[in-house]
Amino acid sequence: MSATVSVILPVYNRSASLEDSMRSVLNQSYRNLELIVVDDASTEDLQPIVDGIADSRIRYIKREKNGGASAARNTGLAAAEGRYIAFQDSDDLWLPGKLQMQMDLLEAAPPEVGAVIHSKVLYGSGPDGSYGVGLVSMRPPPHRIMKPHEDQVRKYLTENRISLQNALFRHDCYPEPLWFDDVTRSNADWAFSSSLAQHTKIVEYPEPVVMAFSSPDGISKLKRAKAIGLIRIVKRNRDAYARYPDAYGMMMWRIGRILARHGKRKIARRFYLSGLRHNPGFLWQLVKSKVS
Repeated sequence: MSATVSVILPVYNRSASLEDSMRSVLNQSYRNLELIVVDDASTEDLQPIVDGIADSRIRYIKREKNGGASAARNTGLAAAEGRYIAFQDSDDLWLPGKLQMQMDLLEAAPPEVGAVIHSKVLYGSGPDGSYGVGLVSMRPPPHRIMKPHEDQVRKYLTENRISLQNALFRHDCYPEPLWFDDVTRSNADWAFSSSLAQHTKIVEYPEPVVMAFSSPDGISKLKRAKAIGLIRIVKRNRDAYARYPDAYGMMMWRIGRILARHGKRKIARRFYLSGLRHNPGFLWQLVKSKVS
């Protein structure tokens, strides 16, 4: 019998955390799954770690050339056989009951619902790599969960709302067989979800289903890559942003702010001016947030 859920786990090195990440998937109470580990041409030898877990549900694929997490996820999607798709990161842990809860919700949902999203507990680390009080958060926090009356497309065009490992998707929820932009190395989750929101209904829930860990050298900290990722999002969703000029303006402000912090003030000024033209009210929101 083929697996109902295909869980795709891209990995590049991460030998210290890979086994725990895999076991948190394999130990789920929902058992009818395949775990596709996509080794993105790691310099570490990860196959002994994968082979050391005696579970026939594991499939190991090693890419010949490193292409980044998006390319590795696409490799996993091409091999996936399940009717549902889930993702795991090589340094995160699924909480017990995660998959069963999401399967119950998605199977009970009407067919127009293509994805259910939950939150995660994020442990941030200090500059010295330590974890401690004040560095733990819920992402997204419960009060930011999308309400049924909110405009889903606008919400996902302006906010990075999905961490892929927090979600469960119908395999047919997206019109393309490969979901991810291989060029995008930063904000890959947002690049996908901003497009996904235009094709299927997404339902969000506040319960955390993942324990995630943030490190000071993570890709989300690389400001230049982050700006490039946001520009790619805008280009890929040009028609959608044309329908939401205020959302376009907010993105221009964001890109400009990142570039300014990176020392690219001349280029940043162009994005700020574009943001002001498309969403002049956003400047007032920024000023108000600074003084309140």
